[in-house]
Amino acid sequence: MTSEEKKAFLLLKSVIFHYHGLDEDEQQMLNETASQLNALEELEWANQFINEDYFNAFERARAYLNSSMEHIDKKKRLEFLSKVWYANNRKGYISEMEATAMLKLAKDWDIESDLIEYIKK
Repeated sequence: MTSEEKKAFLLLKSVIFHYHGLDEDEQQMLNETASQLNALEELEWANQFINEDYFNAFERARAYLNSSMEHIDKKKRLEFLSKVWYANNRKGYISEMEATAMLKLAKDWDIESDLIEYIKK
């Protein structure tokens, strides 16, 4: 995974986790992901991006990610969203707002039906 892909993935995961306020478990999952990807700098970048304007973070991230995803193939886009969906599920729940946010992104990235199929499984 390139540094730009790591940034996009960690921003995606982080902005979804921040949707209701980041808790300790979510922060730990983000740290684990960054460690596994050797992407601590990219995680720090994502945190700064979100903290720059917390209340508009999702819409700003959505614009950034839409631009980034133009250069990433559909299979990897689905992989990114699937991993974030799974991580949210791992914490015990996915709120309606988090699900809606991920579905909006899937629609933006032209993988909505693919994500829905993944979710059904």
